Amino acid sequence: MTVHQNLQPYVDAWTHSIEAISELCAPLSEGEWNRATSCPGWSVRDIVSHVIGVECELLGDPRPIHTLPRDLRHVVDERSRYTEVPVDVRRCHTGPEMTAELEYTIIRRSRQLRNETRGPEATVRGPMGREVTLERLLTLRAIDVWVHEQDVRRALGRPGNLDSPGGQITREWLVTTLPKVVAKDAGAAPNSAVVFDVHGAIEFMRTVRVDAKGWGSVDGRVSLGPAVTLSMDWETYFQLQCGRVRPGAAQVKVEGDQQLGQAIMAAMAVTP
Repeated sequence: MTVHQNLQPYVDAWTHSIEAISELCAPLSEGEWNRATSCPGWSVRDIVSHVIGVECELLGDPRPIHTLPRDLRHVVDERSRYTEVPVDVRRCHTGPEMTAELEYTIIRRSRQLRNETRGPEATVRGPMGREVTLERLLTLRAIDVWVHEQDVRRALGRPGNLDSPGGQITREWLVTTLPKVVAKDAGAAPNSAVVFDVHGAIEFMRTVRVDAKGWGSVDGRVSLGPAVTLSMDWETYFQLQCGRVRPGAAQVKVEGDQQLGQAIMAAMAVTP
C-alpha cells in the first residue's frame, strides 16, 4: 500500500461503494437496468454509466465523441451536457456489457489508486478538467459513488449500507455546507440558531449559529431556544441535501419558525 494514510479512508469508502454497485447490478435483468431512479432522467443503467464515465476520465481515457439528442429535458446547462455524454453513449449497451465494463473499470481504477504516491495537497486534474487537491478529489469520489449506490438501491428496492464508510464521509461533508444553507441561502436572522436533529442509521445533532454579522458556523453543542429545529431520519437528510427528494415530500418535523424551516429545506440541496 503506497497511498498516503490520510487518503486511505476515502479510497476504502470508494471501494466499498463501487463494489456494492457491481454486486447489486450483476444479476439484473434488462428490465431492471431500465428502472427509473431519483436522479432526473436517469435509469439504473444511466447511474452505472455515469460512474464508469467519471472513473474512466480519471484514468485518462479519451472522452467519447458523441452528439446528445435534443430532447433530454434534464440536460439544462454545460455541466449537465458534459456529464450526460458518457451516459447517453452507453444507453444501447446490454446488461452484460455494462457489468463487464464496470468490473474492468473497478480493476483499473483500483490499481491506479493502489499505486498513488502523491500527498493530500497534490494538485490533480478532476472531472471537467478542473484542478483540485487529491484529497478533495478522492473525498468527492467517495461521496458521489456512495450517493449513487443509494440511488440504485432505492430503484431496485434493495436498501443497505446507509451507515457504511461512504455514508460517514458523506455526512461529514454535508454538515460543512449547513452554515451557508442556513445563514446565506435561507436568510436566518443574525444572532439566531438552527438545530438539525438526525436519527436512524447515522445519528447526530448539529447547531448552526448565525452571528451578529450574519455569518454561520456549525458545532455539536446543544442550543437553548433555537429559532427552528428540523428533525428527520438520516435517509431523508441526505436525500434533501443531495437533491433526491422535494422539500414538500420530505418527512421532516419542523419546530419553531415554520417559514424559516421551509426556507432551509428549500435551500438544502447542495449537490448538482
